Amino acid sequence: MTRFSIERLPFDKQSVKEWGDRDPRHRNWPVVYVIDGQSGAPMKGQIYVGETVNAASRMRQHLDGGKKGALQSVRVVVDDTFNKSACLDLESHLIRWLAGDGQFTVLNGNEGITDAAYYDRELYRESFRDVFEELRVAGVFERTIPEIENSDLFKLSPFKALTTDQAVAIEAIVEGLLDDLHTAATTGETRRSRSVVQGHPGTGKTIVAIFLLKLLADIKASSVLDDVDPDSMFSEFFTDDNRALLADFRMGLVIPQQSLRKSVQNVFKKTPGLDSSMVLSPFDVGGGGAHFDLLIVDETHRLNVRANQSSGVRNKQFADNNVALYGADDATKTQLDWIADRSSHQILLVDAEQAVRPADLLPAILTDLVRAADMDHRLYRLASQMRVKAGADYVEFVRALLRGESPGADASAFTGYDLRFFENVGRMRDEILARDEEDGLARLVAGYAWEWKSKKDKAAYDIELDGVGLRWNSTDTDWINSPNSLQEVGSIHTVQGYDLNYAGVIIGPELRYDVASGRLFVDREAYRDGKGKENNPKLGIEFDDDDLLVFIRNIYGVLLTRGMRGTYVYVCDPALREHLRPYFTR
Repeated sequence: MTRFSIERLPFDKQSVKEWGDRDPRHRNWPVVYVIDGQSGAPMKGQIYVGETVNAASRMRQHLDGGKKGALQSVRVVVDDTFNKSACLDLESHLIRWLAGDGQFTVLNGNEGITDAAYYDRELYRESFRDVFEELRVAGVFERTIPEIENSDLFKLSPFKALTTDQAVAIEAIVEGLLDDLHTAATTGETRRSRSVVQGHPGTGKTIVAIFLLKLLADIKASSVLDDVDPDSMFSEFFTDDNRALLADFRMGLVIPQQSLRKSVQNVFKKTPGLDSSMVLSPFDVGGGGAHFDLLIVDETHRLNVRANQSSGVRNKQFADNNVALYGADDATKTQLDWIADRSSHQILLVDAEQAVRPADLLPAILTDLVRAADMDHRLYRLASQMRVKAGADYVEFVRALLRGESPGADASAFTGYDLRFFENVGRMRDEILARDEEDGLARLVAGYAWEWKSKKDKAAYDIELDGVGLRWNSTDTDWINSPNSLQEVGSIHTVQGYDLNYAGVIIGPELRYDVASGRLFVDREAYRDGKGKENNPKLGIEFDDDDLLVFIRNIYGVLLTRGMRGTYVYVCDPALREHLRPYFTR
């Protein structure tokens, strides 16, 4: 590959004209450019990335209309080997890296982000890192690529190259939603809809939710002067009619888990068209009094039925919301009912095997949701594995083991994935520390089989195994990125919905194996999550050990699929350890 150059010039008409006349490649060659407001008002801290075969003409168009004309400086990446495909790829990489870096607010829409194959793509992508480093030295980026790609801003960004099934789902959902809005606008009839997106861990359900909101926000705010990639499968949605349909459209993203909700709010603060106030808890929706045109619910399986909540305050809020909505504290009403009553359209992201507490939506409710969406032709299944490099087969391998079935494979089937079994928790911790030093985002996680003593006594150890003392997570919010997380152990409530590079999973003594029957079973006394095993007298439901086994199985299904590059496993119960060792040992 020949050496690229990055040419910088002031972003004004005279400078662009002089630059365009200087080299024929400035008027007829594929390039990528970055326009920023690095200093001075009114566009300080904003940035735009584009690609074109006529840079001089394209920059004049930006200067003649639209908000990009108020930016101050442009950098153009010129390379004799560039072609259209390479430029589209570099443009997408720079947009994703800039959004993840967080120094600038990225003005691009997300409809044109690509990940297409082309000739010599891997060679070009090596040169992209050189382009990045030169831009970083110039102050366009603050952090390195590994730091960016390990950040929540990057992982939860709406600027993602979609898998085929994600793109098909999003296209169909948006098309159906706009058709519903058009019918309502022309006939005056009230239209309601509910779509369900179903997928295993790592298939990108959260990405679909965030991408959808950004896409709809961009359609809503677009104008004829905006740049929409004509080759994008979403370009047809950017019309005057659709802008009018979405003019007063109110949207929200409901996230039941506090930790993940806070992380997504931080992403929305940095994304034009989105706002942190759009990210809501179920209690915000039920008690807020506002009506939404669209609510997207991530981790729908974590919505609650009427059950004992985490605190007296939450119990009162649940009752108050029911009274406000239904005139009485109707025990049959769930947080899903609140969302249905507070919105005209819902998009629900579901994986029933990630429900982890008795208060979560009951399996029958989730089954009915999926069945109804399927009958209405609004069920979209995600299959492509985005998180775990071992692929979808690894997810099924984990779930089969946790069901007590033979998975038909062992660790040798997952070439390139660092899957290990440990006899000593101290050695596993040492390896996790080493992986974090090398790649970042390596953490210990465990099932909830130990009391949280350190919550009140900071000097106490919660987990003591093999002469090693460990403490639970010291914070409930954004634990993975907290200063002490590398020295602590995260629970299901701190990692569900997040990615790690490496997860060291401690399977606690609450999950055991009966050699005689060849079955997994639970030790109820060893399970320390009080809310995770209590009955529901409000609904007259008692949860037996078989029910508890389902929740604990789901918990470990989540924990064992957090690691993108590798998973390390330590098992407390001797019989279960001997049962699982052959499957995790190459």
